[in-house]
Amino acid sequence: MTVLDAYCNIGGTGMGFWLAGFDVVGVDILDQPRYPFPFLRGDAVETIAAHGQRFDLISAGPPCQFDCTLTVGTNQARRDRYADLLEPTREALEFTGRPYVIEQPPGRASRRMRIDLTLCGEMFGLRVLRHRNFEAGGGLRLDRPSHVPHRGRVAGYRHGRHYDGHYFQVYGNGGGKGTVPEWQQAMGIHWTDVRREIAEAIPPAYTELIGRQAAAQIGVMDEAVAS
Repeated sequence: MTVLDAYCNIGGTGMGFWLAGFDVVGVDILDQPRYPFPFLRGDAVETIAAHGQRFDLISAGPPCQFDCTLTVGTNQARRDRYADLLEPTREALEFTGRPYVIEQPPGRASRRMRIDLTLCGEMFGLRVLRHRNFEAGGGLRLDRPSHVPHRGRVAGYRHGRHYDGHYFQVYGNGGGKGTVPEWQQAMGIHWTDVRREIAEAIPPAYTELIGRQAAAQIGVMDEAVAS
């Protein structure tokens, strides 16, 4: 089975699908020299529309700057710098006719999605929360695991005081957010030691779960189409 990992970044998403048994090809508009699988540099929406039908599954996590909290209200001018990629990405995915999944963080973008699944690091025993929402399409169905209660604080500084905690904040550089090895362990990402790359990824455990569900359905869907 094959998956197109669109907006692949460093490959947290792709690694999860690989662990679930997929051959992975990534596409991103920027070079990703530490991406661990075959890589295409190019526009994700154009690549999905032109080549997505060749893959058994397509995964897409469009950049969320257009809808993030840093571009709300008085920061509208900052928002205007970014393209709204969610709708064009969905249109390209639907055009292929292939099973797909869209990933977004909580926020305004997720309010424009059908949220079929929400995942959190605690569900996988990871020391990071990193909630992410997923919309499935093209006949793919995702089962919802139970959202496990969180265990205590996130480590870091609050109002000048440092707190120990079970979880790490995997973003930024200050605030006692943890070392690079701690981030790597918390996220399950070990093929890069660049903070920015780790911070922009999702834990591979998320898409390994999705990939195993997808793998169980894809053969059945293809047989149905063939008959």
